[in-house]
Parts: sequence; C-alpha cells; structure tokens
Amino acid sequence: MRVMNRAGSDLRMRITGENKMAKKSTATLKTKLDRVFSEYIRLRDTAGHSKDGYFRCISCGQIKPYSQADCGHYIGRQHMATRYNEINCNAQCRFCNRFNEGLKGGYRKGLIQKYGEDKVLLLEAAQKSTVKISECEYRTMIGFYKEKIKELTK
Repeated sequence: MRVMNRAGSDLRMRITGENKMAKKSTATLKTKLDRVFSEYIRLRDTAGHSKDGYFRCISCGQIKPYSQADCGHYIGRQHMATRYNEINCNAQCRFCNRFNEGLKGGYRKGLIQKYGEDKVLLLEAAQKSTVKISECEYRTMIGFYKEKIKELTK
C-alpha cells in the first residue's frame, strides 16, 4: 500500500531514501572515527608521541618505528561495545595484527602488564554488550580524539 502526502509524493520512498542517506552518513562517520581513533592510539603508545618515534608491540614486545604501528584490537572491531575502548586498543606491530591473528595470548599478557587483570576481565565482559552509536555520538568522538591528538603532539 502506498501512502501519499498532499503533494502526491510517495512517503514510503522518501522515508526509505532518508534512511539510506543516514546509513551512508553513519558509515562515513564510523570510517572517520576509525581513522582518528587509530592515529590517537598509535601516537599515545609511541615514545615522544611523534610519528618519528618508536613503540613496543603489545603482543610480541618488539620495538618498532611508528610507521609499522597498527591500532590493534584485543576484542575484535565487530564488537561495538569495545571497538573504541582505549584499553582494548593498543599499538601493535603490523605482523602481529595482520598476519599473526593478533597474537591474542601475547596481547592478553601485554594488557595485564599495562592495565592489570581486573581491567582485562571487565573488558572481556563488556564485549557481550550491545551498543549502537548515533551520528551525533560519532561526531562528538571524532572531535574528542582530534583534540586528544593535538594535546599529545604539542
């Protein structure tokens, strides 16, 4: 059944189109936040908070230049409740993150050393939560992490 407004437009089509626009906007914001958040995490964990510095991989412990840093997630990015959690995300060498399946055992040990076992257990419990991030929240977090990057690189 088609619902028409006074101007004769199909409201269902208009609503569907608006939802697609909102999804594209949210997806774009998610991509932007991923990029800004990743840069923050990598700079946070790099000595001197500089792209010229070095970091210690959370999983294997090797020291590598910033250019080889990824923003590694202990709990996978598909879990929105922990995707942007600063404890869940740490500088990780590209080999561990991309080719060694995150070296989860080493990652967990590194997290316990860095944050303590209690925080790791809370993080592991949080992954089961359901979280939906709004467009406004994405915009706010993008601004927040851009500001944190500026503070780190002063």
